Amino acid sequence: MKRLLYSVFFTAVVLFLTTSCTEEQDFGQIDDLRVTPTLASGLFYMESDEATINAAGALNSFYSQEINFDAFNEQYVAERLLEGVISYEMDNTTSKELRIIIEFLDEAGRPLDREIFTIEADPSETVVREVSYGPGGKSIDILANTSSLRVLANNLGDGTSVSSAEDPKIILRSGAEFLFELQ
Repeated sequence: MKRLLYSVFFTAVVLFLTTSCTEEQDFGQIDDLRVTPTLASGLFYMESDEATINAAGALNSFYSQEINFDAFNEQYVAERLLEGVISYEMDNTTSKELRIIIEFLDEAGRPLDREIFTIEADPSETVVREVSYGPGGKSIDILANTSSLRVLANNLGDGTSVSSAEDPKIILRSGAEFLFELQ
């Protein structure tokens, strides 16, 4: 009799546990899912020594390059771009005041936007600038329509002076973070 009582009790507990711990599955939850990955990438790197700057002469350009930027050339990607931040970091150990111009160009080569940096001569502090695109920043359409970047560097100083630094040069680093919505 005890054995029958334990069997009934055990069966009741098992049935109670299996029905109380389950819930009907809702596979429609994917409709509520929002995926917004952030993509971080380096954009470009420029370095020039003081001898190259002096060779260009006073008030002349010593660096010019156009960089392909097809990150958003697919319409699917461009439409899902929510926001972005481009970071610039410049170190100048030369004896020259310099101007760096970065232009964002569309497919036809027309400027969409421009960032201009005037960097003091040695000893200058590291210049850091972050530019936001999207809510609270510049238009996100600038990034979505950019096909290339043009980097120009001009010597605003003389063409003969030499810095007392061991290896005088200008270094420009640039990186970006972009936020996308995939759903």
